[in-house]
Amino acid sequence: MTTAQENAWLDQEESYLAQVLRAHRWAVQYVAAGEEPDEPPFGYTIGMHGMVHPELVVVGLGSVESHALLQRVATMVVAGRDLVPGEQLSLPERDVTVEQLPNPGEVVLGANRLYRRPEVLSVEAFQLTWAHDGAYPWDPHYPCDPAACQPRPGTWRA
Repeated sequence: MTTAQENAWLDQEESYLAQVLRAHRWAVQYVAAGEEPDEPPFGYTIGMHGMVHPELVVVGLGSVESHALLQRVATMVVAGRDLVPGEQLSLPERDVTVEQLPNPGEVVLGANRLYRRPEVLSVEAFQLTWAHDGAYPWDPHYPCDPAACQPRPGTWRA
């Protein structure tokens, strides 16, 4: 149960988000890394669901790079591009592969709040898995531990 102060803060956040969506059609929510090892930093869009497209999630990057990557791909969606799982995108920021996020209700909390969706009926989301020095987490020469650097879809939660 939330307190009156928490409800007031959430109302202000919702009002601000509505203004951003009216002006830009979508927004990015960035969440810094948590204290536990299974709480990586991540960013996700809010507003793609309103365009009949899954929300977009990127994990393991800093705020600036997450925003740039999500902005680039969200702009493609707004322009009419429908992404599909397995699709690879070569972007100026870095190459990414689109993957289905099997647990969006545990990740895209702000989008579910906006669309009044409970966790079990979450909006859909795609995780944009990024290449690190040309290698993806499933490649044997990936330069860091995928669980720590960029967790696989469905293996982490907010």
